[in-house]
Amino acid sequence: MHTMVSNKVSSLFQIKYPIIQGGMIWCSGWELASAVSNNGGLGLIGSGSMYPEILEEHIQKCLKATSKPFGVNLPMLYPDIDKHIETIIKYKVPIVFTSAGNPKTYTEYLKKNGITVVHVVSSLKFALKAQEAGVDAVVAEGFEAGGHNGRDETTTLVLIPNVAKHINIPLIAAGGIGTGAQMLAAMTLGADGVQMGSRFVASEESSAHINFKKSVLEAKEGDTQLTLKEITPVRLIKNDFYQRVAKAYEEQKSLEEIKELLGRGRAKKGMFEGDLNEGELEIGQVSGMIDEIRPVEKIMKEIIHEYKDALSRTSTSKYIF
Repeated sequence: MHTMVSNKVSSLFQIKYPIIQGGMIWCSGWELASAVSNNGGLGLIGSGSMYPEILEEHIQKCLKATSKPFGVNLPMLYPDIDKHIETIIKYKVPIVFTSAGNPKTYTEYLKKNGITVVHVVSSLKFALKAQEAGVDAVVAEGFEAGGHNGRDETTTLVLIPNVAKHINIPLIAAGGIGTGAQMLAAMTLGADGVQMGSRFVASEESSAHINFKKSVLEAKEGDTQLTLKEITPVRLIKNDFYQRVAKAYEEQKSLEEIKELLGRGRAKKGMFEGDLNEGELEIGQVSGMIDEIRPVEKIMKEIIHEYKDALSRTSTSKYIF
């Protein structure tokens, strides 16, 4: 029977399964991160939506809630990033996932402090830059992913084998992965593990507002769209706010006008406060396949079961020509 014993990602993070929960803003607090880590994956705290003292509180609570490794996702656009890094070092958080910025900036400093560094990329070009910067692994995220995304619209099916061919550090696939069968597909393409965001948004432990969780369950195929490419590409559910953005593009509004329409705090309004009309509802295409809010323990068991089931199905003779 195939096992995941010598898996590069499991070994790197000292976890049971090469499944990483996305460090999503407003959805990934200590409760979600510790639950994923306690069930054999790697939980991540999404620090991009936290003030420095809030991150500190979440790290403290996570340390109490799990004895297993967990990490912090650190968007480099974050204004108080230096304070976040100080907190991460102070509490000896073992793993940091950096995103939205140049991996050269902090990788060396974090690694000097004994931290395993992973960088999130949306293209081969940036994967190579991340490897050159000395990161321990990369997450290659396809266009299907929710939230902030690449401009090139490269799908996971195309991105993963291309990156796998050109890098020699562990590769984590993300974007459009919400089941064990999709996980197996990504690993068949050359990934060493997967990162799932949307699947864990619809968990009991996610810090997302219940209204947002329910809107994820209701999302059907085609209900999300990548937009705001000129500012920072983001995949959103097509709600009232999204429709106003689409109209602004149709009317060829200036970039300044679109920025003004976007304003501030839209993601918090939608995902954390549950305003489904005015908020930015960031979720992946795989939301069309999610139909129930479950506890993390159940989600993890299901993913592993689906993975093994898909593996046994692909091992049968009907796939041999």
